Amino acid sequence: MAEPIKVLVTGAAGQIAYSLLYNIAKGDVFGKDQPLFLVLLDIAPMMPVLDGVVMEIRDCALPLVQEVIATDKEEVAFKDIDVAILVGSMPRREGMERKDLLQANSKIFKSQGNALDRLAKKTVKVLVVGNPANTNCLIALKCAPSIPKENFSCLTRLDHNRAKAQIAYKLGVSSNDVKNVIIWGNHSSTQYPDVSHATVKVKERKMNVIDAVKDDNWLKGEFITTVQNRGAIVLKARKLSSAMSAAKAISDHLKDIWFGTPEGEWVSMGVISDGNPYNITSDLIYSFPVQIKNKTWNIVECLKISDFSCDMMKATAKELLEERETASEFLSGV
Repeated sequence: MAEPIKVLVTGAAGQIAYSLLYNIAKGDVFGKDQPLFLVLLDIAPMMPVLDGVVMEIRDCALPLVQEVIATDKEEVAFKDIDVAILVGSMPRREGMERKDLLQANSKIFKSQGNALDRLAKKTVKVLVVGNPANTNCLIALKCAPSIPKENFSCLTRLDHNRAKAQIAYKLGVSSNDVKNVIIWGNHSSTQYPDVSHATVKVKERKMNVIDAVKDDNWLKGEFITTVQNRGAIVLKARKLSSAMSAAKAISDHLKDIWFGTPEGEWVSMGVISDGNPYNITSDLIYSFPVQIKNKTWNIVECLKISDFSCDMMKATAKELLEERETASEFLSGV
């Protein structure tokens, strides 16, 4: 058996974590032979609920879980961790402006970034899920200067999976037959789901998605808006935000970081834009197509970008710039 790794999940009493923790604990993320210390962080009022989550994890009798630590203290939660999954954030409430949401979450992710800087291993891999995920990730990164910026990423895998699923449903194939879709930009309604370079296997024949779908209006219209607005649609239907699909996407994201992407394939991930090949403003957390090897991501280069794609990519970058400017006032002194 390998040496145990210490995995932190914040917002651990919430819906997403409830689905996610079982995936992690039974070995679906970090491997079937990887022992785990699970560290669960939530706010003080949620500790009774979190105690129940701990009981359930123990009652699963999962052999990989060597210890479960539940806490409301960052000093305990972030100590010597190998992986940080930052799920917990302030949700947008009725009447809140986006600026209000950014202000509330800036405080949370500034504090957690500082805790990462002081307490976590310098090799820690940090995944930000709490929304607005891209900008929250940038805040945490800026507040943890001793940790390589390449160790930070935000979740756009849920959007990536949604895009794959829409194409698969349209063509009547398995989602596993759809490869190399791209989510560009922000995890918001401005994101750009792009199938220009995606392929699909139809009746054992590998084809470009555009040629297989044969419906440019759908690909540039309903397909894009469905992926962009899927979270809001799920929320309206369930009266609760996406949880099961979000937990699956987190698991997919982390598994790819840990074990790498298959040869010739890429996934979507929000990463720092410094030095990227697509003329995206530096110092944004922007979703790109990435390939991963040895726990290190690299942006896929030399993809041909159409005028339509370029306009969509710029629009979502503009929103991220505005978010960064709004959040910057809360980062004074960092």
